[in-house]
Amino acid sequence: MSVLAEVSGNVTAIGYGLAAIGPGIGVGIIFGQGVQAIARQPEAYPLIRQNMLLGFVLTEALALLGLVAPFIFQAL
Repeated sequence: MSVLAEVSGNVTAIGYGLAAIGPGIGVGIIFGQGVQAIARQPEAYPLIRQNMLLGFVLTEALALLGLVAPFIFQAL
């Protein structure tokens, strides 16, 4: 039995774990910069909040695609 055969069952979990780092960092940057922007211009709160939520949704969509992709493209 080769080492590759022993690891193959966990490759998707490791891959998703690594893929989740990007959206995690992205969400942190989006909300951090959004709070900073609201603190600088409180009168622009509705527009900043709308853009923050849109960025959050798009970033989380990428994370969900990373979760679903191994199930769709699994080797037969």
